[in-house]
Amino acid sequence: MVNTEVPTGYTASPSSFSGTPLLTINHEATIDLDSSNSFEGPEKLLEVWFSASPLSLPEASSPDGLKTVPSEVWKEMLDLVNCKVLSVVESGDVDAYLLSESSMFVFPHKLILKTCGTTTLLSGLPKILEIAALVAKFPHTVANTVRGTATAAIPYRVFYSRKNFLYPDRQRGPHRSWRNEVNSLDRLFLGGSAYMIGKMNGEHWYLYLTEPNTMLTPPATPDREQPIKMLDLPQTKLTAKACTMELDDAQDETLELLMTDLEPTNAKQFYLDHASAVAEGRYFQQAHEARVEARKHLGSINDMEEEGVKMEGLPGKICDDSVDVFSNTSDDTSGFASDDELSYPQELTTEGHALGTVVSEATGLSAVYHESKYPDARIDAYLFTPCGFSANGVIPSPKAGGSTHYFTVHVTPEPHCSYASFETNVPASQSGRETAEVIQQVVGIFKPGRFSVTLFEAKDAADDDLSTVKKKSSKLEVISGYRRVDRIVHDLEGYELVFKYYERFDWEGGAPRLGEVAF
Repeated sequence: MVNTEVPTGYTASPSSFSGTPLLTINHEATIDLDSSNSFEGPEKLLEVWFSASPLSLPEASSPDGLKTVPSEVWKEMLDLVNCKVLSVVESGDVDAYLLSESSMFVFPHKLILKTCGTTTLLSGLPKILEIAALVAKFPHTVANTVRGTATAAIPYRVFYSRKNFLYPDRQRGPHRSWRNEVNSLDRLFLGGSAYMIGKMNGEHWYLYLTEPNTMLTPPATPDREQPIKMLDLPQTKLTAKACTMELDDAQDETLELLMTDLEPTNAKQFYLDHASAVAEGRYFQQAHEARVEARKHLGSINDMEEEGVKMEGLPGKICDDSVDVFSNTSDDTSGFASDDELSYPQELTTEGHALGTVVSEATGLSAVYHESKYPDARIDAYLFTPCGFSANGVIPSPKAGGSTHYFTVHVTPEPHCSYASFETNVPASQSGRETAEVIQQVVGIFKPGRFSVTLFEAKDAADDDLSTVKKKSSKLEVISGYRRVDRIVHDLEGYELVFKYYERFDWEGGAPRLGEVAF
């Protein structure tokens, strides 16, 4: 029997199939979700590490670290950030939260939170430290009203970054300027370093990071009645020697593409009406192919009967040319009587997750890390109304016992503020592809007028110079159809950073819309 109806509650997401990772959709949060007022595409990106690796969690912490924290607790923190959870893909190594404004990834030892628009990301940071202390049981300190919480876990490292805003005057809380953001972070952490990378009067990128074994900022005026607590760093589940070989921070690699001025034809792919038309065409094509295939099989059965071959358990001639298997033996032939009368499922005109999957497949985003190489990969995508797109990809290593990585994509396609971002921590050594190949594929999907690349990679402890990163930087020189305008290489504490800025050869859009300048 051929059934072309969409089952109730079906999301069309590959993540909804059996097996892991497992997808959970928050249908309440998706009701009447509208992107009409979205304007600030460039995201704020926060990474908080509480240990250097899942293998080096403190002995006192929960065995699963941050993954012990229930989703309801994270949702309370996200209320402070002003965003909602749309769906969650759960796996053994990482839980990927698709948000109303971007994404969150929860590993046992670290949390990555990326939010766009006018979200107040840093307002949620004290709560993250509190949750890590009280729920995940990471080592912590108490009583610092400056941090806005009575209890705060001691992070291993903290990273915060973002591109220059297009509309800085519309930001809220500590995000009205880079200076305010740095002050907010300095109130929490001792010895943090702030950088601006790129042209002050051009496209640029901001970065704040702390050194390993971050120290929390103590209260400015300690309570005399409060006894001073001496905190010994706890033992971890690996020896220091083993950690040098196994730690995530020794293998950490993050590629981020920040693209503006998207080609209008490419940007249209991320509008609801366009995606619905694509889905409708695919739906009717698949239904038509199913009918044709069914008729072929029906014809072969009749042929066998005409040749005197009796089907076991089936009396006489099975059917004749006048029988329509789609009529379901009913006089009512509506629905499947003809291709023209097929009923198009409502889910494929309004349901954000269903159309999100259509877009990820039609644009080629789902093929960046192809299923032939990563058969267990899962993509959770959402298309907003009337436009806008978000997707998380959970990418388990094809090797047994390997780490699970991620990628995330977010698109604001409106012409006056078009923007798209792509971020991944899938190592180039694992994918078997040069970083430039991944960049070329992603850029080809959006065809931006200009874009910047940041490649943030942990340094080899045995290599103190920049020779390795310079070699990698040279491989990013040639991106077909684009000229490199800027290249900056930074040697940071434990990391090497490459920043590059490109413009399309045929771009005629004029100077970049800076919005925020660094002076």
